Amino acid sequence: MGRDGFLVPVETKKKTGVSTSWILLDRNGEGTILDVDKYAIMRRVHIHARDLRILDPLLSYPSTILGREKVIVLNLEHIKAIITADEVLLRDPFDDNVIPIVEELQRRLPPIIANYKGQQEEEDLQGTRDDVVTSEENEFPFEFRALEVALEAICSFLDARTIELESDAYPALDELTSKISSRNLDRVRKLKSAMTRLTNRVQKVRDELEQLLDDDDDMADLYLSRKLAEASSPVSGSGAPNWFFASPTIGSKISKTSRTSPTTVQGEYDVEELEMLLEAYFMQIEGTLNKLTTLREYIDDTEDYINIQLDNHRNQLIQMHT
Repeated sequence: MGRDGFLVPVETKKKTGVSTSWILLDRNGEGTILDVDKYAIMRRVHIHARDLRILDPLLSYPSTILGREKVIVLNLEHIKAIITADEVLLRDPFDDNVIPIVEELQRRLPPIIANYKGQQEEEDLQGTRDDVVTSEENEFPFEFRALEVALEAICSFLDARTIELESDAYPALDELTSKISSRNLDRVRKLKSAMTRLTNRVQKVRDELEQLLDDDDDMADLYLSRKLAEASSPVSGSGAPNWFFASPTIGSKISKTSRTSPTTVQGEYDVEELEMLLEAYFMQIEGTLNKLTTLREYIDDTEDYINIQLDNHRNQLIQMHT
């Protein structure tokens, strides 16, 4: 057993290079700690080394939500994850900022049907099963449940940092306005630097979400379960879950273009479900950025006021010596 009671498979102890700690979370939210090198990860999820480098904390890659054939590569601040259609790999699971995300994933990844287990008496089960199956077919795809947890975590994290900065900055600026001193000036200078760094971090997440929202093809690439269903069953078959035909027009389009290549058909898929998810967190991160913009304007106004005060003081000194 590993730390926090997670299972550590024996085979992961055979190391061929520099190993990194990951946690593997399956569809039921069950966690397994993996201590493996990058080649083991590449083999497991079938991604290239260049995609895995995005998750290297030693390299300065910007915030990224990247859709590949079978995975989503997610690099958002301290959240470095690989999401497939049925599992999540999260890097550095024992990091203080990552532990709450692991716990939230374990809570929200299990499908809806799991919530019914053991809650109904035997005579009620048969009547419930049909409703449960229907709910499972219509629920958010696994990869979007994982993506939502990550987006919610990073947006909340950055907003919390912004609130902390506001609580320090506004009193410091007011104090500087009432009393200009080297100590107060230095304090505001440090807070301004912190604000600039935080603004850049928030801006990167916002820009990545905006870029994704502006490209339907990029959003379609994130529908891993849909691509998996397409690959494992006929395009016009009825085995795919209901969200596979999210748009009323998609079903007819698929049947009419059964001889069309999967890539062409994929371009016609409705991405409204994902778009609504991304829009919600785009608005949240935009709100955080607006707070920082307002703070920057307050700092600029304070600087203008201080400069005016200093100019007046300088003019008074000049007049005294003339």
